[in-house]
Amino acid sequence: MSSSTLDLASLQVRFDAFKAQNLNLNMTRGKPSPEQLDLANGMLDVVSSSDFTAADGTDARNYGGLNGLTAAEALFAEYMEVSPSELIMGGNSSLAIMHDTLVRAVLFGTVDSPKPWHKEDKISFLCPVPGYDRHFAVCELLGIHMMPVPMNADGPHMDTVEALVRDDPSIRGMWCVPKYSNPGGQTYSDEVINRLAAMPTAAADFRIMWDNAYAVHHLVSDPPHLKNMLRACESAGNPERVYMFGSTSKISLAGAGVAMLAASERNISALRKQRAVQTIGVDKLNQLRHVRFFNDMNGIHTHMTGHAALLKPKFEAVDAVLTRELAEHNVATWSKPQGGYFVSLDTRPGLAKRVVALAEEAGVKLTPAGATQPYGNDPEDTNIRLAPSFPSLAEVEQAMEAVAVAVLLASST
Repeated sequence: MSSSTLDLASLQVRFDAFKAQNLNLNMTRGKPSPEQLDLANGMLDVVSSSDFTAADGTDARNYGGLNGLTAAEALFAEYMEVSPSELIMGGNSSLAIMHDTLVRAVLFGTVDSPKPWHKEDKISFLCPVPGYDRHFAVCELLGIHMMPVPMNADGPHMDTVEALVRDDPSIRGMWCVPKYSNPGGQTYSDEVINRLAAMPTAAADFRIMWDNAYAVHHLVSDPPHLKNMLRACESAGNPERVYMFGSTSKISLAGAGVAMLAASERNISALRKQRAVQTIGVDKLNQLRHVRFFNDMNGIHTHMTGHAALLKPKFEAVDAVLTRELAEHNVATWSKPQGGYFVSLDTRPGLAKRVVALAEEAGVKLTPAGATQPYGNDPEDTNIRLAPSFPSLAEVEQAMEAVAVAVLLASST
């Protein structure tokens, strides 16, 4: 059945029924649900007013140690698949570290920059699309020109990427969410990673911002493997090329996680010197909570099975409702991710904004159409990011039915 056979009158009846319910469902951001946060409540009890000393005798209440506790360094170096000497520990937000890393490049340049980026006539970044709106916002704030590149099933379209960076010296970097990409859910293949690591670039100080936010956020029992980008860059003779970012924001407590940056020792040494002017040290009490609660990587992986048990039914519900409502009409496509926090929905060209507006009218708030593109401009007006993590399962099912009716209405008028 095609969209031309849709019964507009019956769709309007269903749409009006949603409006009459005065729904207030929010699927705009990938927030953990209260039930997910509850999984880490024990973290609030492992440090107390009488027990705040780390295993090595460090008083976690006091100043000292730019990177914090050695036990935290060891745990999160293993999480990032690097050595402690290749790691910077941060506060609760990896986005804050990404922001600061780019600000420092703009102000001072990198270890292999001929001059600070702000002294260049133009700085550009490649942005795989659809992508993460907060990455784009950082570039826009700093005046970095963004150049969209398309995504394939195994990562960015590398023929396009290689051609651009080879010929344009203004291109100083590239954003990547390499595992369960936001919002498409792709995991970069070994081939893509090897090509990113080895490709010739016109800019000697080209940097890949490797935001591995969903490294352990699996929805399947046999998750895809992600090759270590730092080691790939080393093997290709470009050890300074990548900055790798991670955090526990969607592992432990979203507002009170720990974040980290991994890179070559040369990069890390330079960034530590700059960072020592910014802060005396990180929150060691929070690090101590994480070390005691998780203990090791096995503890993190075990903990994440609890997250998967809560999230998987919601992602299955998104697919089930969209399949039931839309599949036979050939009006939209959507991703079926193996992990992460999002589903990427593509309407027919020119309809995404209309669908988002109709969904809000029906009581379901979605991420604005265009948010997954630089400058908020989706030239085809097709992509919508769905975030099913925060609402309850029943709310996800209800919200997706309303979204599906919005898609059908938009497609039939």
